[in-house]
Amino acid sequence: MARIQGVQRAQAGPMVKLVYRFMRRGMNQMTGRLPTKGSGIEPVEIWAHRPKMMSGMGKFQQAVRKGNAIEERLKNLVELKGAQMIGCEFCVDLGSQICRNSGITDQELLALPDYAHSDLFTEREKLALDYTVGVMRTPVDVTDELFARMKERFSDEQLVEMTALLTVVNLDRFNAAFAVSSAGFSEGLVCVRPDRPTHQPASVAP
Repeated sequence: MARIQGVQRAQAGPMVKLVYRFMRRGMNQMTGRLPTKGSGIEPVEIWAHRPKMMSGMGKFQQAVRKGNAIEERLKNLVELKGAQMIGCEFCVDLGSQICRNSGITDQELLALPDYAHSDLFTEREKLALDYTVGVMRTPVDVTDELFARMKERFSDEQLVEMTALLTVVNLDRFNAAFAVSSAGFSEGLVCVRPDRPTHQPASVAP
């Protein structure tokens, strides 16, 4: 259960209700499944506490996701790997089912956390996943050598599109901060596990 409750449909204004309707329809198309827990759009319901922010976030995501310079399979793998690194339960549940619905196999999903040692991914895909790991780290860890290798395999347009997509993935920190849990899109199926690093308690400043 999320740390705060989202805006329920009965309390939502006309614009927010319209967003909810389109989001549910979009989720069904992307996943081919209904959520088994909750509405399946819990992050949007939390964003709806600030409708203008929700609208701006949605327009940015829509613009980035309309990019077609990179093939769908690679975009889905990159997005799921990024979500895994953030540790967002909602996102890896949703992303795993989106990947599966787009043709990525369960074996590939199971291999994704250790992609570098798997023969299920092409060298180009592994390179993009290396870039994903570098971009998603805090601080960002994209070396000149890694970027030079990316330039050999991807055009400038593709690099911008991929990096923009990873910027969108970083919005998953919103979901993780509010502890938005899985909606069950991958219930009973293979699902990539979110990273859950063990942190020491933050020190208290004197």
